[in-house]
Amino acid sequence: MHTGEQYHEFMLASPRDRAVRARFQQLALDLLPAGAAVLDFGAGTGIDAKAYAAHGHPTFVFEPAAAMHECLARYCRDEIARSAIVAVASPLACEVQAVTANFAVFNHFADHAALFEQLSRVVQRGGFVLASLLNPYCLADARYRWWRANLLNLVRRGHYAIPSESRIHRFAPRIVARAAAPHFRLERLAPRGLGLAFELYVFLLFRRV
Repeated sequence: MHTGEQYHEFMLASPRDRAVRARFQQLALDLLPAGAAVLDFGAGTGIDAKAYAAHGHPTFVFEPAAAMHECLARYCRDEIARSAIVAVASPLACEVQAVTANFAVFNHFADHAALFEQLSRVVQRGGFVLASLLNPYCLADARYRWWRANLLNLVRRGHYAIPSESRIHRFAPRIVARAAAPHFRLERLAPRGLGLAFELYVFLLFRRV
């Protein structure tokens, strides 16, 4: 277990996580029209939200974990004071051009169909959902017994959960894309092909239809 401050400091100090975050933020910013509003879903300590606000995007943050939200309130104090960042108690409290969910937020959901139905009421038509999920095909995880034990489940069902306190779920991208329909279609997956063997996270871009 960790506090919000410990998580925050770790994420800022980790070269690997900083690199992943930089790629994710840049992709989101490249996709967002000038001045478009964004919902940072599972905003953590506000690192991404602060970047979106700095680029002129009105940013809503949804973070249910109290420890994370308290750290976010301190880290984004100035942006919150001028309403560049607004905390919401429910995703349904805003309407935006885009929803971003970085660092495996979606892996905490067992079934994404209800989630995407909810997000369809938040994202304007033509907008998008950008999510980074743990990559179930990453060969770096092959050293763990849980990965080897679930390989057949991944091939057959495209989904498995690891017994743990957080019960993290792993999904093949096709399973998430199926759950997103009919409200969203998968527009982009990165990496693809052999690249899936080496990256810890996959980025999935869904377009609101």
